[in-house]
This record gives sequence, C-alpha cells and structure tokens, in this order.
Amino acid sequence: MKAIEGIVPVMLTPFTADNQVDYPGLTRLIDWYLSQGVDALFAVCQSSEMQYLSLEERVELAEFVVRQVNGRIPVIASGHISDDLAAQKTELSAMANTGIDALVLVTNHLDPQQQGSEVFMSNLQQLMDTLPASMPLGLYECPAPYRRLLSDEEFSFCARSGRFVVLKDVSCDLPTVKRRVALAEGTPLNIINANAAIAWPAIQAGSRGFSGVFTNFHPALYVWLYHHGAQHPALADELAIFLSLAAVTETLGYPKNAKIWHQRLETFNSDHCRVTRDNVLEKYWGLEVILDQIWRGTAQWQQRITQQGGH
Repeated sequence: MKAIEGIVPVMLTPFTADNQVDYPGLTRLIDWYLSQGVDALFAVCQSSEMQYLSLEERVELAEFVVRQVNGRIPVIASGHISDDLAAQKTELSAMANTGIDALVLVTNHLDPQQQGSEVFMSNLQQLMDTLPASMPLGLYECPAPYRRLLSDEEFSFCARSGRFVVLKDVSCDLPTVKRRVALAEGTPLNIINANAAIAWPAIQAGSRGFSGVFTNFHPALYVWLYHHGAQHPALADELAIFLSLAAVTETLGYPKNAKIWHQRLETFNSDHCRVTRDNVLEKYWGLEVILDQIWRGTAQWQQRITQQGGH
C-alpha cells in the first residue's frame, strides 16, 4: 500500500478543439507535473471535468495516466459521478481495475439527497462491500453538486476501518483540519487539505499535503513549502501569502484559465473545456493581467527559493 501524501495535483483533462481527449497534451501535462516534483497525481477528479466525461473516457484516462507515470509516483482517481448506488458500483468497480493506487469516493454521492449520516453510512458500507478489499480507498469532499463534509463520527469510522488512506479535505477550515488530524492519529488515513488560504498552517498542523487547483499553475512552489518550509519559516510565511492570493483566481473561469496557462507553457494546444464555453478572458475583466502577474510572481518566487532556500 503506497502512502498518499505531499503535493497531489488535481489533474486537468486537455481536449482538442473538436472536443476529443488530447492524449499528446495529457502526456506533456504528466511530464510537467513530474518535472515539478509532485508527490502523487489525482486523476479523474472535478478539475478533470469528470462530470462531463463518459465512463469509458474516465476509465481510459485513468489507465493512460497509470501507464505514463509507470510507478514513479502514486496515482489516485475518482470518476464516480452518479447518485444512483447501482451506477456508482459500476463506475467504481471499473475504475478499481485501472491500476490506480487508491480509489477515491465522492462524499456527496453517498448522501445525494442530504438525508444525513444514516443514509451516508449505509451507502458507504454497500460500496465498501462491493469493492475489492485489497483496493485502498480515499474520500473527496467534492464541492459539486454540493459540498458534503464528513461528520467526526463518519470520519472516525473511515479512519478506523483501515481501508482509507487519504481524505481530500474541503472544509477550508483550519480547526476542522486540526481536529481531523487528531482523529486520524494511528490510522492509515492522511488528511490532505485543498484550500490554498490555509495550506501552510494546515501543513504545520499535520495535514499531509496539498491538493488544491493551483497545483495546476505552480506546483513546485507548493512542493517546496511542504518539504522545506519548516526549515525556512520566514520565507515560507511570505510565500504562503503569495500562494493564497494567487489562488483566488480560481473564481475567474477555472479550469479554462488553467488551460490558458498551459497553452503558455506549450503543454496544451487548445483551451477547450466541456464544463464551460465562455471566453474567460473577455468575461473576467483583468484576468489576462492577473495571469501575467502570477506568471512573473511564480518566476520570482522560484528564483528566491533557489537563492535563499537552498533548493
């Protein structure tokens, strides 16, 4: 069982201009993540536009990422988008056979009508009974279609079961992260925070990494923060402010703005998205200027880290 921890990018799905998955672009994207020093990859997640992918596409994506990574770092994936439990079993069973290192369950699909813990636990148990006992599991408090946070009792059950190795925590609340770190002590379950605003204090509090959307812009900065920030606390405190402010740009047309970023990097040929057809540079005034500033700021921070941080 591989530990899932560190910086875990939420992978984009590149599309061609005519709406097909761009596998050469995906190959370049994987190579870029690896060059940035990331610790694992989260394939077939919300950033991957999984709600707009067929089951066949989701499975093919996961299989492709596993082949390309070739064991260099762990690959986790979700890809279940249905509320119907039978459909979830089909989706998750197919994803479990792709060679991934952990299969991530989306919490809102376990309680789609917001009926409470009894329904959640019943559905969770049925999925656990269906999936191979040897398959490590994860949890993702995905914000779409609604954010369904785990209660302490639900979280503790998953931690103590021994089957769960990672939670992508979307509480965006440092006290909740701290409480969960304490609850998970002595179990295999790692808490990985998804909120850039609390990324550094969450890491200091025992979160075992970061898996927010700005891992698609400057993951190497998060890698340094996670692995070396404690040795350079003043620099880490200052970097954390830049990362938090940059990440507010998520609200300005993500994931298309990330695809525009990767066009600049020459990773993607197209910024085509299934989740939005908007021209985000026109819709969000000033976005292009902000992306320019993040681009320059990222380069400046990489230089500072090299000079002052020694890495």
